[in-house]
Formats: sequence, C-alpha cells, structure tokens
Amino acid sequence: MRVILLGVLVWLGCGLDLTAAANVPLPRPRPLPEAPEPAAPSASAPAEPSGPPPPSQCFTALTSGLAEAEALPPIAAASGCGADDVVRLDAVILKDRRRAEFKPPPTLRCSMATEVANWLREDIATQVLPLGASLVGIDNYDSYECRPRNRVAGAEVSEHGRANAIDIRAFILTNGKRFGLTDPEAKKTVREAVKASACGRFMTVLGPGSDGYHEEHIHLDLAERSNGFKLCHWEVNLPVPLPRPRPPEASAHAAAE
Repeated sequence: MRVILLGVLVWLGCGLDLTAAANVPLPRPRPLPEAPEPAAPSASAPAEPSGPPPPSQCFTALTSGLAEAEALPPIAAASGCGADDVVRLDAVILKDRRRAEFKPPPTLRCSMATEVANWLREDIATQVLPLGASLVGIDNYDSYECRPRNRVAGAEVSEHGRANAIDIRAFILTNGKRFGLTDPEAKKTVREAVKASACGRFMTVLGPGSDGYHEEHIHLDLAERSNGFKLCHWEVNLPVPLPRPRPPEASAHAAAE
C-alpha cells in the first residue's frame, strides 16, 4: 500500500513539473544591432567646390548692352599688386549698336572697365566724328601689369598693378585711319575734346609733357586719393614733342619693346 501511495505521489510530482515548465515564459529575442549613423562632417574638413562665384553686379551691368567682356578670376599677386572683380574688356557697344573693339583686349577691374566703356560710348564716339569717320577700334598699349610706377625700381606700385589703369595709343576709325592721341599732326581740336572728357571722368590723365614717360600714349586710371584729388597733365597743344630727353628707364623700356 505504501509503495502504491509513493508511486502516485511521484507521478503527481512529475506532472506538476511538466505543467510548470510549460508555463515558464521564453526569453525575448535580442534586437538586431542598428546601423551606425553617418558621422557629421568635421568643421575643419575642406568644403567641396561649389563652382565659380556668381557674376558681380558691376559685371552684369557692364555686359547688359554696354560692352562685351569676360569675367576673369581674381588676381592674386605679391608686392601690393592684385585685384578682385576682374574682366577682360573685348569691345564697347556704341549707341548705334556698332562695336568698338580693343586691340588687344585689356585686363581691368570691372569698375575701371565700366568707366572706360562709358567714356568711349558717351564721349569719344561723338568727339572723333570731325575726323570724317566713326570709331571702330582702340589701340590698347597696356593694362594690368604688376610693376612699380613707370617701371622705376623702388617706386610705388602702379595702378596698372591693381588692374586700375589703361594706356591708349590711338583710336581706329571706320575709314581705316588711326587717330594718334599724342600725334602732334593730329587734329588739335579733337585732342582737346578728348583730353577734356578724359580729365572729367578719370582720376589720373597723363600724356605728353607730364613726366617723360607718356610721350607716345595716354595713361588713364581711377587712383583713389584723399579729397578726391585729380591729376590731369597732357599738353595737347604742343606743336612738336617736348625736346626734353626721356628718362633712362623709359628709354630702356622703349628699346626692349
């Protein structure tokens, strides 16, 4: 009897263990590892190039019917030279829609190119008409060049080194003739009118009789000076070039050219 009772108890115990085991909750599955988020760009990492800068307001105005020009990269140079907002000025669009072409095209900062274009369009195109033909070209002698004034060693940086100056030798006319601005045989009344309009627009105008360096071309620039001081020195009424000798530096430059 005891044996039977013991067997029953063992059987009941086994049944209870199976039922309890069946009711034990299974462990939850582990979550899958999340993908790492992309690292934020470092503040010191170089920015990717975003393309050329948009055109300046000056360039947009210059090329909206006033002139044909191409925007150039900023000029970075040593010794005080260089300029921002630089253009290559190819031609001026005159009021009758004809082109007056630069030969060769000068490299100028946009503000200087705009003043030159306005001068040619508003003043020169009319002032050359007494010569019997119209303006069709401009003989550009020099524009941007990183150098001291008059190429004299130790002198202050020229406005040419800031892309803020142009040297002009002559105007080319539709009849094929050249009107030399410093030619003593060229019509004086026209040269006087050209001088008056240039001195009204530019901060510096240098020609024959100024310093011995500008006997064969006219220098124009927009130099910034205190009190807006202008320098206009061009003796157009000289019947012949001044007999004074040219400075040694100017003679060396002429020989090199």
